[in-house]
Amino acid sequence: MAEPEAEAEAPATIAPAPLGHPQTESAWELDVTRLHSLPSEQQELYLLSFTAGLATHVESLSADGATSEQTTLKKELFKVINLSSPQPTRVIRNNAGRCFSAVLSKGSRKILYESIHDCVDILNAPVKDKDLRAKHAATHCLGAIFEAAGDSAMSLSPLACTALLKQFKPAANDPGYRSAIYRALGRVVKGIVAAIDEESGRNIWKLARNAVAGERSLLVQASACKCLEQLVNHTTYFDNSNDFEKLQTAIWKAMESSSIALRRAAVSCLSAVLVKAHSESPNKEAIPRIKKPKKAKKRTPGEEADEEIERTSSPVPEKPATSLSLSLAEIMRILSMQYMRSTTTHRARGAVINAYIRIFRSLGESIVEQHYGDIARHLFVDILSHPGLAFNRYRQLASRKYVRIILERVIGRMLGETAQLNASRFLLNEIIKDYPQAIKERPEPTKQTLTAAVSALTSLIQYLDAGVGTIAELYREGLLQVLQHPSFVVQIHAARALKALVLAVPQQLLPSVTICMNSVSRELNLLNTQRQSPKRCIGYAHGLSAVLSASSRHPLYGAVDVYARVLEQATNLLKSSSSSDLRISGCQLQVAWVMIGGLMSLGPNFVKIHLPQLMLLWRNALPKPLPNESTSKRGVFELSYLAHVRETALGSIEAFLTFNQRLLTLDTSRRLSAMLEHTVAFLQGLPQKKTTDDPSNRLMSSMQLQDYEVTVRRRVFRCFSLLLTRSSHGAIESASHSMMLPLAVASFSSTDYAAPNPLSASIASSSGTFESIWETADNHGFGVSSLVCGLDVRDPVGRDRARHWTSRSDDEATVNEISGTPVIGAAEYDPAACYIKADVDIELLPVVADTEAVNAAIAVFGLSLPLQTPKVQESVLEQISASLFSSSLHKDPARKAAVTVNIALAIYTSLRVATGDAGSTKGSLQSAQAENLLQDILHVLIKDPDHSVRLLAADTLGRLCSSSGTALTTNEVTTLIEMIVSNREPHVRAGCALALACIHTRLGGMAAGYHMKNIVGILMSLAADSHPLVHFWALEALGRVAESAGLNFSAYVTSTLGMFSQLFASDSHNSENAALASSNMSFDLPVSAAIAHGVDALINVLGPGLQDMTKARDMILTLVGLFDVETDIYILLASLRCMEHLSVYAPGHLQSDDYVRRLQADIDSDSAELSSAAVSGMFSLMRRDAPEIVRTAKPGLEERLWEYLNAQPDAPAVRNIFLNWLQQTGSSNPTEWIARCNTILTKSKSRVEQRKTAAPKNTPAPDVVDEEVAGFAVSEGAAKEDDSQTPTSTQELMRWQVRLFAMELLYTLIATISKEAAIREDTSGEAALQYKLADIVRIAFSASTASVASLRIVGLRIVEQILKMFGRTPDPDFAEAMLLEQYQAQISSALTPAFAADSSPELAAEAVDVCATFISTGIVTDIERMGRILKLLVSALDSFSKNSETATIGDLRALSSNAQVMVRMAVFSAWAELQVASGEQRYLEAVVKPHIAQLVPLWLSSLREYARLRFEPDISAAIGPPGPNDDLDSVYAALNRQTLLAFYQDSWLSLVDAIASLIDEDSEFVFDALDNKGTETKSEGTNGVSRRKSAGINYHEEPVAFFFVLFGLAFESLAVRSTEDDVVTSQRNMDILRALRKILRPSVSGKAIYQDVVFSECMDLLDRMVLTESLGVQAIIVEIARNLCITHPSSRQSSEAALVNGESLSDDIEQLFELTRIIVLVISGLVPGLSDNPVSVRLESSDEAIALVRTSMQALVEVSEVFPSIIRTDLHATILHIFVTICGTGSCQAAVVPQTLPIFRRFIVSIVADIQPETHNQLLNTLKRLQLVLRNAQRRETEASLACEKNTLLACTVLISTAPEVFAETEASVIKFVEDLSECLESRMTSRVAAGCIRTLLMANIAPRHFITNAMGFLSTPSEVEGLEESRTLVAQTLTAYIPRVTIKARLPALVVVLSALLQRAEQGGLSLHQETASRILDLATADNASFRSGINALPSEQRSLLERILKARAGSQVRHDAVDDAEPTIALKMNFGG
Repeated sequence: MAEPEAEAEAPATIAPAPLGHPQTESAWELDVTRLHSLPSEQQELYLLSFTAGLATHVESLSADGATSEQTTLKKELFKVINLSSPQPTRVIRNNAGRCFSAVLSKGSRKILYESIHDCVDILNAPVKDKDLRAKHAATHCLGAIFEAAGDSAMSLSPLACTALLKQFKPAANDPGYRSAIYRALGRVVKGIVAAIDEESGRNIWKLARNAVAGERSLLVQASACKCLEQLVNHTTYFDNSNDFEKLQTAIWKAMESSSIALRRAAVSCLSAVLVKAHSESPNKEAIPRIKKPKKAKKRTPGEEADEEIERTSSPVPEKPATSLSLSLAEIMRILSMQYMRSTTTHRARGAVINAYIRIFRSLGESIVEQHYGDIARHLFVDILSHPGLAFNRYRQLASRKYVRIILERVIGRMLGETAQLNASRFLLNEIIKDYPQAIKERPEPTKQTLTAAVSALTSLIQYLDAGVGTIAELYREGLLQVLQHPSFVVQIHAARALKALVLAVPQQLLPSVTICMNSVSRELNLLNTQRQSPKRCIGYAHGLSAVLSASSRHPLYGAVDVYARVLEQATNLLKSSSSSDLRISGCQLQVAWVMIGGLMSLGPNFVKIHLPQLMLLWRNALPKPLPNESTSKRGVFELSYLAHVRETALGSIEAFLTFNQRLLTLDTSRRLSAMLEHTVAFLQGLPQKKTTDDPSNRLMSSMQLQDYEVTVRRRVFRCFSLLLTRSSHGAIESASHSMMLPLAVASFSSTDYAAPNPLSASIASSSGTFESIWETADNHGFGVSSLVCGLDVRDPVGRDRARHWTSRSDDEATVNEISGTPVIGAAEYDPAACYIKADVDIELLPVVADTEAVNAAIAVFGLSLPLQTPKVQESVLEQISASLFSSSLHKDPARKAAVTVNIALAIYTSLRVATGDAGSTKGSLQSAQAENLLQDILHVLIKDPDHSVRLLAADTLGRLCSSSGTALTTNEVTTLIEMIVSNREPHVRAGCALALACIHTRLGGMAAGYHMKNIVGILMSLAADSHPLVHFWALEALGRVAESAGLNFSAYVTSTLGMFSQLFASDSHNSENAALASSNMSFDLPVSAAIAHGVDALINVLGPGLQDMTKARDMILTLVGLFDVETDIYILLASLRCMEHLSVYAPGHLQSDDYVRRLQADIDSDSAELSSAAVSGMFSLMRRDAPEIVRTAKPGLEERLWEYLNAQPDAPAVRNIFLNWLQQTGSSNPTEWIARCNTILTKSKSRVEQRKTAAPKNTPAPDVVDEEVAGFAVSEGAAKEDDSQTPTSTQELMRWQVRLFAMELLYTLIATISKEAAIREDTSGEAALQYKLADIVRIAFSASTASVASLRIVGLRIVEQILKMFGRTPDPDFAEAMLLEQYQAQISSALTPAFAADSSPELAAEAVDVCATFISTGIVTDIERMGRILKLLVSALDSFSKNSETATIGDLRALSSNAQVMVRMAVFSAWAELQVASGEQRYLEAVVKPHIAQLVPLWLSSLREYARLRFEPDISAAIGPPGPNDDLDSVYAALNRQTLLAFYQDSWLSLVDAIASLIDEDSEFVFDALDNKGTETKSEGTNGVSRRKSAGINYHEEPVAFFFVLFGLAFESLAVRSTEDDVVTSQRNMDILRALRKILRPSVSGKAIYQDVVFSECMDLLDRMVLTESLGVQAIIVEIARNLCITHPSSRQSSEAALVNGESLSDDIEQLFELTRIIVLVISGLVPGLSDNPVSVRLESSDEAIALVRTSMQALVEVSEVFPSIIRTDLHATILHIFVTICGTGSCQAAVVPQTLPIFRRFIVSIVADIQPETHNQLLNTLKRLQLVLRNAQRRETEASLACEKNTLLACTVLISTAPEVFAETEASVIKFVEDLSECLESRMTSRVAAGCIRTLLMANIAPRHFITNAMGFLSTPSEVEGLEESRTLVAQTLTAYIPRVTIKARLPALVVVLSALLQRAEQGGLSLHQETASRILDLATADNASFRSGINALPSEQRSLLERILKARAGSQVRHDAVDDAEPTIALKMNFGG
């Protein structure tokens, strides 16, 4: 420890390479000289690294490598074994054993005999020659050798066994060595395969059996048990009754041990014996006694005769023995007899139960399923109904819980789905329905049997969930029958089962509520008669409230009228109860408050209507005690009644507080707080004596006043703690009351504890017999809290369990936990839990009232204390301190222990509240006096022997330091260190070490840095302590410090890692310690696991830095590799955590292949926790690259994951694995996923055993009408749920939850591919789906006809997906047919079961959607062929169009009001979709039109209802309680609001779209409906629908009646942020905006949209959407803005009214500017340069953006035309600026400018048509700016410059040619442009464009003189620039075409000039231009023949002769051409076939 850094680094420098890196053979030679030269503390680390690396190297060798190296390896291994210093410790021995096993398992076994002899020689050597450590190592290696290769050394097994047996004498004082001997003997027995010789076997058996019974070492006992187990499994010598009886005696004794590990070993041994003995037909024949002759023993030379084992008698049993062959019933009888013995301790009973668990799991699913009835009856009758439990409440509850674990958790999970249904039928038909007794031969089951059977049935319901739907009515009938049982326990369990049934099958909600309510009414009416049964009445009430509490989870199946009737009945009871006898009145009040409590779960929307009435009722039930009232005047009977009334009322208040937090206003909180204070005052006024012996003075025979007082106290505390947590604004005020806190303190810390059984309590608490508070087992525990269980703590406020890493959660660990728990919960202890808890929790059950009162009091204390004033805090803490140090508690050690635990938990809770980790209001405990008192209390608690108290106190101390500051922290750290130094008590030092760690953890890395050095130093010192308790908690604390310090711990990593390595290698820190006391103490302390957790903390400290720290990383990898080969579950779990973190931080240094295979192997582990951890690790790996992990793993990983999910359908890790895998590979490989889903849907569950007996059929065949469906299901290989052979659990499908998950995966896959297909065309995924379409349809059909509604729904959704994706896709083989036409029969048949009587509203609604999609896709266009699908929609429309409560669809009837709304909206939405689709699919017009008159009013009324729900959520709040004639649906509208909103939300847009499409069609009927006019059908028009006869825009001044409904819905949906996917949201917004565009037309909206408030809000919304939404959305917004502008009242005024003095501006003209601004905003977001903000998209790469610019510019131009002329020029200037900017922007040149030039021209035309004074200057400035753009472009600075130059030339030309009158010839800008054109004409790149511009301008007669002059020069002057001939040709054509436009007076001179230029060009160009020139000359001649002749005469003679030659040449060419045309056609064969 002096040089910790060197200690850790030294081994790393000489250690081998990390795991997985093989080295040369020479590297694996142990250098003993080097080893001994190291310091002593480093020698162990060197040896550890060497042997670990050697083991890894050997395990990585091939068979040939192992053969070649085995001699050398053997030599090195024996060198290690024989080391005298350092002597081989446990880890070294294990590594050596691994090496022997690996070598002998792979290669040849030539060293086998030699190795065995060498080990035997070491064992036989005298002790003086060989150290025990060497013998110990040789023993371990001998066992490893035989286990690996014993089948090749059978002849040496007697020699080995003899040598091992002789070692017990020298090992007498070394328990670790004795343990190793037994383990080695067991491995010898196992390894030789053939049975060991009987003599040796019996010697081993006898010694091991005696060790199990009488050995003092726990480790040796456990090893002896394992040795016996190997003998049982691998020999037959002991399969007889005599040996079994002797073994039983030893095992029963071992089961009494306090060690969990020993009990586990004993259970394993006993289970192995009984499982081996199991037989379906037991054989009890006697085993003949065979007398064997005694053989003379051959002695080896040198062997001493006196070392022979003396035997007093023959090992063969003397009395006749029978064969050990047992039936399952006999096995269970053996266990139950031991369990029911009165002398059996609680620990031993737990061990017996674990034996049950082991046996059932070992026997397998088939046997358990076959004998389920026998097992259940045995557990119910032989255990629960045994007379020995009748008078011991604790044993009753423990047994009940044990039976629940066996039957529900173990067997229930083992059974498959079919077996679970069969088990349910057995429980119902064979047990539950026997009550009440109906047949004489079948007696009524006991209440214990009924209770357990109902509980088992509840768990089966929860496992099966919706799968119980087929027999749900049987469940309901049986449970309602049991609900009337006189036992309150049975009633509560039946109520819980009913709730579970309703949660699983909500169709049973209304029948159950109705029956219970009628039964309650009937029983209430009988209360005043002779047939009264208050118990039965209360039972029905609890059943009713339990079912009601489930209704909020299934609002579709509830009914508000039923809820109203229940409440009315309850309130009437409360009002009328005063007139009855007290006992009857008490029953009536209890029933009423229970019913009200059940209604509270309906939530605030129901309760708020009745809250004033409820507050009044509560106030009456909880009145303020009168000042002069004396309880002495009241008798016990009356006080019991008053307490009972208060308790039941408080139960309903607790339910109210649980479900109605939103209603807890400040006033409500105050009033409730006052009622609670009144109750506390009532409790304080009760008399001291609360018991009576006179039954007539008891309200109920089993309840004393004392019991009522406890229940009231429990309820008060629970309500008050809920009030403090739920009402944050009232918490401080409520907590300030002084009465509650003292009562709470007295409840959990009072020294005067009234024990329920004073005699047994006094006996248990006497100092001589008391051991631990956790062993009291009286179900009261002297008032100890039940929230502390070992090292686990439940938060008193939220009841969440904080698990310590040492606690296990598997079934056997739960049993062990029960056996060490003083208080056991039961459902009957708090009947209100069945309606207060949201789910039926079968794990966390209520505890007895006095214990729950303590729990709730601790919660109240914790929540209240930090909120008090410092004075109150000090007085309360002084009261607690006085209780803790009270002298009276010293005489009562049990009560003292209980008070200590309670105080520790209470202060812990208050500090959690003070630090903000619990409660709703953070308080403080920072007064100096309070801190001092807390420190004094915690210093006592930290030294407590109870580890639970120390753990709580340590964490509390850390929180206190965190909240109180630096001074207290420094003082506390110093105090704790001094305490460690001065106090040598192990538990004190352990508590102080943990406290130091908690202080560091709570302060955090930065704040605790000042103390870290001291803390780490002292913890490292304590970690080296020899006492197991001290070093375990020191290691735990060190790991916590490292974890919390993070990078701040980096400086200590090396020294800590070195210490961890030394301690792990040392025998002083494990159970193989030579000291007996230390060994026993370490046996149940996972010290090595604490080291592994510390290593994991160091991995997290280093993080990614591990990759650079070679030495630390190598040592960590070595340690993790060693952890990986351990067998302890704690170490293996920690090892998985280490590997998971290493795979994140240093993946390159971890052997990923080995890690994946390790996880794969651990998934198959018997340990549920290890399997779960492995699945989580696999999820972390597959989240990164799932395909790679699957390739790396061994075959079968995917199948194993599916099996795991089948066993645990709710396992989130496995589900996430497949979901991530789907995201990674679904799109790229959909075929594989389709096949995977299909496999899961048709795969049978894998079974180990197959029994011939088949279970009865229980899964009905799909209810399908069509014959083609059955043929399809069979021929296509669908997943058939009914077969010719009865489906049993041996051939059943995967669980329905797993199949549902597979269907959801397929649905997600199709949705993903559908999204991709919407973005990109011809995706591979879509093609793959099309290829596998037949498989998908088959899968969907199979699911849609399943027995579970959830599967049907997903199947129909997949059908709908397929219809939408491929509904309009032609068949690739038959183009004239649709692809889906071949599946028409299957699809239509899949819809049929959705409308059957056993369907559900969700399924029917989904099927309606599919029907509409099917019709609208066009698969069938003939109405006659649509058949029943269309008929179904029509009949549904007729049914739901009437406001009837009996609306039906198909055979589905009796729908609740909410369900009717759901289906109705689905039907209306379906018709709306058909109407919208009819715009494209014309055949749908014939489908929809006949029903339009019926549909439109229904659509509009539905939208109005949706708007009412959407915008008036609290309408019912103002109504108050309903009157007798009120409509309940409107009164409770808020109750159903959230439910109904979801249905409307899904459908409203379809309705709006349909109405908008009708508006688009200008249907007169829709306008009448919108105006809310009559619905008479018009006579004109087709099919009763007329069209409006109007031309142009139909303006209305007022909006139609429904406009604001439509507009409000659309606006609100656009304004509210959606949580959906961005793509979905964008598409939804586009759909809404399209509908809005149609609605915002004058004929619908009138002027309403232009109202100031409406318009401004609308503009704000559109502004936001332009800035944030997609381009498609922006395009629709532009259209809306354009339409609003064109139809704006101001625009109409400007066009219609002729104003006298010009135009004037209206007040709302600003709106036009707003609308225009939106359009400009869109353009500026796309075109760079228009705004300072960057553009959202690159125009060059987006066709959508280009189209949007064009649309926006078009809209802007159109809008400009309707602006009033007085302000129009301002808009003109803006538009011109935009056009110029577009022309000058490089990104616009390619596509935008060419598309906007026509718009620009139209705009100029509109300007010129209505010219304004400013127009002239605007156009001239525009031309100048364009010329500036042209000059910039001519610089060629960018790639777009050339295109810009060309486009600018065109723009200028458009501008000048469109407004010629604006640009006169004298204008300098025009002349300048002429010059620019001339320059461009001479440029090769722009010449052609310039020539075109000249033509345009010249034809427009703009500056002709300048253009002709320049053109003549261009034609006649030769140029050196190439490529201008085309331009010259174009110019020549232009001049020729222009001549006819010249005035007659100037035509001749112009003609001569042009003619001369043409001839001059022809002369310069030669013969090649003659043909073209001739054409131009002829054009001139044709235009004006007279002028042409005159012009020719004016030409010089040379030009005339040239003209003549040109014309003659043309004539000759024409003649030759005509001759060729007149020749006969000929055929020319191509003879050159090669080229």
